[in-house]
Amino acid sequence: MEMSGSRTIAADRETVWNHLNDADTLRACIPGCEELEGSPDEGFQAVVKQKVGPVKATFKGSVTLEDINAPESYRIVGEGKGGVAGFAKGGADVSLKDVEGGTELSYEVDAKVGGKLAQLGSRVVNGFAKKMVDSFFERFEQVVEEGRDPEEVADEGTA
Repeated sequence: MEMSGSRTIAADRETVWNHLNDADTLRACIPGCEELEGSPDEGFQAVVKQKVGPVKATFKGSVTLEDINAPESYRIVGEGKGGVAGFAKGGADVSLKDVEGGTELSYEVDAKVGGKLAQLGSRVVNGFAKKMVDSFFERFEQVVEEGRDPEEVADEGTA
C-alpha cells in the first residue's frame, strides 16, 4: 500500500517539528493509541488497539526515526504485530517546509500488511489507512494550532 499527501499546519516549522517528535503529542494523535513511550533518539514503543473491518486487534510495535534532518525531514520506520490479526510494517518519508500561513507537512507512506488484515483486501485496508491519517491530522492540528492539551485531545478521541 502506498499513500501520499500534504497538510498545511498553522504554526512555524520548529513548532511542528517539535510536536512530531513529542511522545505525548503522538500518543494523543494516533487513533487507538493506548501507550507510546520512548524518544526520537532511541525510538518509540507503542500499543494501538484498532478495528479494521471485522478484524479487531491490539498491535504492539516499535517505531524508529532515520535520516533525520531537523527541522526539515525524517523517515519513520515501524512494525506492529497484532497476533492472529496479522501485522503491519512500513515507513513514511516526512518533510516540512515554510509556506504562507504556516508549515506544509508532506508525507509518502509505503506499508505492507499480512495475516487476516491482508485477507480483507486493499479497498478495506486503504480506506482504513486514509481514515487513520485524517484522524491523526485532525488531532495534530488541535494540539499544534489550537494549543490544546494532548491528554484532553486523546480523551476526546476515545469517547
